[in-house]
Amino acid sequence: MPDYQLVEQPDSIAADLGRHEYVGIDTEFMREKTFFAELCLVQISTGNDIYCVDPLPGNPMDDFWNTLMRDTWVLHSARQDIEVVYQLAKRMPQRIFDTQVAAGLLGHAPQMGYATLVKELFDASIDKTHTRANWSRRPLPDEYLHYAAEDVEYLLPAREMLAEQLDKKGRLAWAEEDSAMLLDPALYDIDPQLAVGRLKGARNMRGRRRAVAANLAVWREEEALRANRPRQWIAKDTALLEIATTLPDNIGALGKVKGLPAGLIRRSGKKILDAVARAEMADAGHRPSGAPNEAQKSALKQMQQYVAACADDLGLAAETLASKRDLAAVIINGDRNSKLLTGWRKELVGNELLKLLPAN
Repeated sequence: MPDYQLVEQPDSIAADLGRHEYVGIDTEFMREKTFFAELCLVQISTGNDIYCVDPLPGNPMDDFWNTLMRDTWVLHSARQDIEVVYQLAKRMPQRIFDTQVAAGLLGHAPQMGYATLVKELFDASIDKTHTRANWSRRPLPDEYLHYAAEDVEYLLPAREMLAEQLDKKGRLAWAEEDSAMLLDPALYDIDPQLAVGRLKGARNMRGRRRAVAANLAVWREEEALRANRPRQWIAKDTALLEIATTLPDNIGALGKVKGLPAGLIRRSGKKILDAVARAEMADAGHRPSGAPNEAQKSALKQMQQYVAACADDLGLAAETLASKRDLAAVIINGDRNSKLLTGWRKELVGNELLKLLPAN
């Protein structure tokens, strides 16, 4: 078990954090009952010390965050940790190194878990029994804190080992570039106008029904944000899709929608009906994107074969180089901002992939 220090006054360790270029970072949070994740613990390894920082008492954290953001964070599968910190602190670290990304670029399995990586690199086992613990309870049991400290114990040695191996292969810049992509605020900013993309089943709706689904998704997103409650607690996907399909125009008809609680109808029935009514003139609007045509299917197959061959030569999983979704976005949606067409991937495969695009 690693030694650790429980810190309830985060600003008290700011000076020590400022003495280190790299810090290992992990977080524990709860999200089951809220829209935004509740940050419950920040674990930090400096190489000399492990801190378990408790943000819940509400003590000052400005110096803590300001100093920590200047360090290079070493994380494993960083996206959720960055999201939680960004939503709370409204800022991001200047640089990160994601050990999951780095491992993938050395030929390890894509999306490799932290415990598996530690086992492969150090032949050490990490306890994962408290993954779904209630991290908001106070005081935190000792076994929770030991578990949390263990999650950062190997991050800095892992970075050193992975970075050395990547440098020998000329791939260190690849890992740095892919890690930096996770610091794009657009990944974490919430735009209610885009909420229909998260409404399962709305993708293939057309015209007015699609417009109703979009209006309802915006309404639900705004309600979830205001109340800080999960989207499905506000209204189920199935209920919104039924409204978009049946187009109720009065409270009585709304009451027949399955899975729409009477209390919600009393509180928000008029807003829901307004979302339906506002879409009345949208019959000529959205049309779902069609299935790929034969030329696009052929191009996708050729691209997958090319990527697979390149990945095999590099000793990488094809998914690490370019996923099927990445390729389809370029072919079908014309995504010219794809990661395949920028940075190291453009030089390695992107320019050749462009040659395989079907003629318009």
